[in-house]
Amino acid sequence: MTVQQRLVFADPGEAAGLAAFLGRLLRWEKNAAVRIQAGGGVAGIFAKPARFEVLAVRTGRLLEPLELDVTVSAGELLEGIEEEKESVRIPGPVTGPPWAGVLPPRGGWQAFAELPPDSVRTVAVAAVGEFRERAEKLNERARTRETLDALADEIWSRPLGRTGLPLRAVHAAHALGFLRGKEPVVLLRAGAWLRLRTTDGSVAVRAAGKGAGLSVTPV
Repeated sequence: MTVQQRLVFADPGEAAGLAAFLGRLLRWEKNAAVRIQAGGGVAGIFAKPARFEVLAVRTGRLLEPLELDVTVSAGELLEGIEEEKESVRIPGPVTGPPWAGVLPPRGGWQAFAELPPDSVRTVAVAAVGEFRERAEKLNERARTRETLDALADEIWSRPLGRTGLPLRAVHAAHALGFLRGKEPVVLLRAGAWLRLRTTDGSVAVRAAGKGAGLSVTPV
């Protein structure tokens, strides 16, 4: 029997943060998968939350160097976390979903804006509130899946101010708990990708992607 690989984090609280991230993913999709890439003393855990047309990622510095690129079950990864040891056991690989083959670039990111976290949270909450209010005003016959999907796409496709970042990325960051800190929210771009980064994680989306929308169920 081979010894299972482990990620051992260098900073306190990283294992707990990863556990919280995976727990939120599993709320929306019990069979969620994540792709893990580790190298250069850093590990990145990538996911596509089931209700969001974005990619989310948590990164952490590693205490023990490891070269790894594997797609695994999010639930099994969560079960392997030992918070007191700041480590996580890597489960066996699974067949990766299509999104796992197209990740944001590792390098080349350029910051173009910094925003107060309170203002970004306010935008996210307001957008969810607008969706609910407008959906509730529809009469029962008009409240079809098609109508609600169109309403969701209208709201989540709007840009965040003049940044060009679609609100679907802000909504996802809020739902994943990435907007809880006090440090500035940093916006970056690299090629066709835009990225919202906080100390708790990042959300990336293709700048040219349109029409995908989010689930019609607010979080």
